[in-house]
Amino acid sequence: MRVLEYSPYAADCPSRQLLDRIGDRWSVLVIGTLADGPVRYSAIAAQVQGVSQKMLTQTLRALERDGLVTRTVFPEVPPRVEYELTDAGRSLRAVLQPLEDWATSHMAAVAVAREEYDATR
Repeated sequence: MRVLEYSPYAADCPSRQLLDRIGDRWSVLVIGTLADGPVRYSAIAAQVQGVSQKMLTQTLRALERDGLVTRTVFPEVPPRVEYELTDAGRSLRAVLQPLEDWATSHMAAVAVAREEYDATR
């Protein structure tokens, strides 16, 4: 079996695409929304304020393609669809949670730094 080495610093490495996906703001927010279990599309859209229907659909499809989210369609009328994190998605959430916590706890200091920077320009 051949062992592949991945380096996101190489332009053609697929790990760079994965970093792009998991670093995308909509992906981070959708993964956070799914942290507590299965969620319907409309509930995700309501929680992730500002995301368009098109962008939410694209994000969910991309996360599903990457094996981070599962989509379950229930045979009901009208059809019910739920999204849920996979094991890989849950392990990624564990990594993203501290980043989210850092962003919220440091936002006031960042806002001050931005104001100071903008005042000198």
